[in-house]
Amino acid sequence: MKNINAFLFAFASFALSTQAVQAADFELSSKALKKGAPIAAENYWNNFGCTGGNVMPDLAWKNAPAGTKSFAVTFYDKDAPTGSGFWHWVAYDIPATVTALPGGLNGGTLPGGAVEGNTDLGKPGFFGPCPPVGRKHSYLFTVHALKVDKLPVDKAAGPALVGFFLWQNTIAKTSFDVVAGPRQ
Repeated sequence: MKNINAFLFAFASFALSTQAVQAADFELSSKALKKGAPIAAENYWNNFGCTGGNVMPDLAWKNAPAGTKSFAVTFYDKDAPTGSGFWHWVAYDIPATVTALPGGLNGGTLPGGAVEGNTDLGKPGFFGPCPPVGRKHSYLFTVHALKVDKLPVDKAAGPALVGFFLWQNTIAKTSFDVVAGPRQ
């Protein structure tokens, strides 16, 4: 029994390290954004006192791991004063053949079959950043490489439930942060 446990531990360690190598090659980029830099005013939401254009920036990714059957993309405010952050955009069931989203007004156009999920506003759409006056927030764009063609989630589900299924089905993910604020 001891040898079997040692073998299983070694196999699991190898499997995890292989996945980590694949994930290390998985990259996310944008022509409009620089990692860690301020997001442009045109990307801000046009509500809650912000006067942006609500334009989602372009996103592109490469080197997804073998076995990827679809992608999901999320945009999340880590510093929202809610106790749990704030989901500004959720899209999933993006076909594995897609490696870029052009962005655009309110999230732009998604490829056929993709689903734009509900945000923390309770409805689908891209809602650009709009941190409170005087505060700087960090936002995270993430692309998830998924092991399923379609997430087993109802289109009316909230972002937390979608996140649960993302967590269960993600092979690898790639992310980058941008910042917004402080605004006057």
